[in-house]
Amino acid sequence: MSQPVGATRFARIRARLEAIRIPPGPRAWAFEFLLFGFKQGWACLFGGLMLALLLATHFLYPADAPLHRYDALTLAALAIQAGMLAFRLESWSEAKVIFAFHLIGTVMELFKTQAGSWIYPEASLLHIGAVPLFSGFMYAAVGSYIARVWRIFGFRFTHYPPVWTTALLAAAIYVNFFAHHWLPDVRLILFAGAILLFGRSWIIFTPWRTPRSMPLLLGFFLVALFIWLAENIGTFANAWTYPDQRAGWRMVGFAKLGSWYLLMIISFVLVSLIHGIRRDRDQIR
Repeated sequence: MSQPVGATRFARIRARLEAIRIPPGPRAWAFEFLLFGFKQGWACLFGGLMLALLLATHFLYPADAPLHRYDALTLAALAIQAGMLAFRLESWSEAKVIFAFHLIGTVMELFKTQAGSWIYPEASLLHIGAVPLFSGFMYAAVGSYIARVWRIFGFRFTHYPPVWTTALLAAAIYVNFFAHHWLPDVRLILFAGAILLFGRSWIIFTPWRTPRSMPLLLGFFLVALFIWLAENIGTFANAWTYPDQRAGWRMVGFAKLGSWYLLMIISFVLVSLIHGIRRDRDQIR
């Protein structure tokens, strides 16, 4: 299977793995499961490396180091990004998605830290206001994952709503993240809007040879759940702290899972505007 000149190294490895011939049966099922895990792991490589950095610096970073831990995290994130581009582990289009999410996330961080929703308890030089620059990379990791997994699994959709309606929903969710500090929180209405728009939508993805499918809302929840688990790792590593964690670490409340679900919808819609929606006319049975 030939690859375009601009293909990443992963694209070439993936093509070789997908070309492996295994007769139908348990061995083929096991191979498809492992290939699915490999592709998912590659899609979240950026986020996985960031989480590893948070934990490693939490346990190992010297307290008397001349460079603040948060600044070291920022420089390390930039180095990871540069390395992935230099070694063709990531495409420039994926890097652009990361940059866009970095900007969107940093704007939200500036507002939320000023409102007291969470704090960054350690000092830093590389920051804007109370927000260290490494924090934007945590949002960028979500955008990077969605952009990669979309392309790797060849997403197609059935009963996908008009794109303009999804953009309106995403905009309303983003505004509510700010406005609920002064106005009534309308997240229940936003959840209802998401069910109304995406309730009939199925996502079709291809781990290996056979297309698989699931309800799109279930896909949103599964990704939001993993982000919530990652957030628990981040707060455990003292990367940021919620008000109820100042006396000591405790698990992030399940209410945050709803916030991540809504943020997941924003992220998904933004990537859909970049990749476009491939509609599958076949009905899911």
